[in-house]
Amino acid sequence: MAEIQRGFRGKIDDYFNSSNEITIEISVLGKGEYDSCCFGVDAADKLSDENYMIFFNQTASPKREIVLNGSGANISYNVNLAKLPSHIYKLVFTVSIDGSGDMGEIQRLSIRLSQGSNALSLNMTGTDFHSEKAVIAIEIYKKDFWRVAAVASGFNGGLSALLKHYGGVEDTSAAPRQESIKSSKVSLEKRIEKEAPQLVSLVKPLKVSLEKHNLMDVVAQVALLIDISGSMQNMFNNGTVQRIIDKIVPLAMQFDDNGEFELWYFGVSAKRMSSVTIKNYSSATFDWDRLMSRYGGGTNLAPAVEDVVDEYKNSKIPAYVLCITDGATSKAGKVKDLISQASDYPIFWQFIGVGRGNYGILEELDTMAGRRIDNANFFILDDIDQIDNTELYSRMLAEFPSWLKEAGHLGIV
Repeated sequence: MAEIQRGFRGKIDDYFNSSNEITIEISVLGKGEYDSCCFGVDAADKLSDENYMIFFNQTASPKREIVLNGSGANISYNVNLAKLPSHIYKLVFTVSIDGSGDMGEIQRLSIRLSQGSNALSLNMTGTDFHSEKAVIAIEIYKKDFWRVAAVASGFNGGLSALLKHYGGVEDTSAAPRQESIKSSKVSLEKRIEKEAPQLVSLVKPLKVSLEKHNLMDVVAQVALLIDISGSMQNMFNNGTVQRIIDKIVPLAMQFDDNGEFELWYFGVSAKRMSSVTIKNYSSATFDWDRLMSRYGGGTNLAPAVEDVVDEYKNSKIPAYVLCITDGATSKAGKVKDLISQASDYPIFWQFIGVGRGNYGILEELDTMAGRRIDNANFFILDDIDQIDNTELYSRMLAEFPSWLKEAGHLGIV
């Protein structure tokens, strides 16, 4: 048996005979109640044929190419790749927790692919995850040949969000399952009350804005870019930057696949910092002098945009990127070109001006021509302490829904 690690990729035929049945076993050791699902998706990564969603309520595909055995924390799938119809390009095997727990609390997650005496095994613990409600465990996909990928990636929102991500339509007629789905959303307020009570006042206005824009069930990665040019010094020193981060924490916990958000500072160059979580958000604004001496000075947004594109261009879920700056950027033409090129990727850019200054091309990004899709928005926030939180979240989310809809139609997400 070969031990594999997260990120492993290989050809199925290097380990198994793809013409014969392969067994995928998934075992979870923990205190929660667990569900597993296999999504058989098409070339656009969508569940276009719901007969190929295999889970507790539909345990086999039409010709038994995929069969689910067992339930809860210990299940297995028998898969015959040779018998799958031509429109099924990928099998995505997931694990989700039902109720208020999260995958960071599990003791062990074990995944084993086997055929006769040949086997691949992947083992993880809760320390490999954070506060995710689900895990995309293994993918078997067709690219010239059948291949396997040990994705082992956390996914926020549980089985309902997974279904929505892959384009399925949820059947809400079953009351127990619907109650389970609702509980995952209620947990946002409970978690903040428990882990960051000073932010609990933000939850209600956030939910009002999410419901207004029909974003309650959206799953997205979240990133924040913060200008660290010399003119931003006062905003760091008086706590404005920290208060901006505070307001993004609940949004990231609601949206993000791993309950955290990525952070970049940019000045004359860009620096990716440690990810921001509910546990470390209050220390996310590091010492100003150290930051300025290494990365600050002027304002050059281009390196940060390049880093973000590299990070998310191949993402399986959309990325919602906020950028906070107090003025225009150098190399404006390059920034415009990068944002235009990024319209092919699952990335939405929300630029926010905070300095009452000249924002240069940032004000043009929302309307510039030559893009596959309108992938950016800009608004000016003169004083974050004077605006109502509901209005702030509404401005932040105003164009994200229309981008999601159009990006879905174009197959970008």
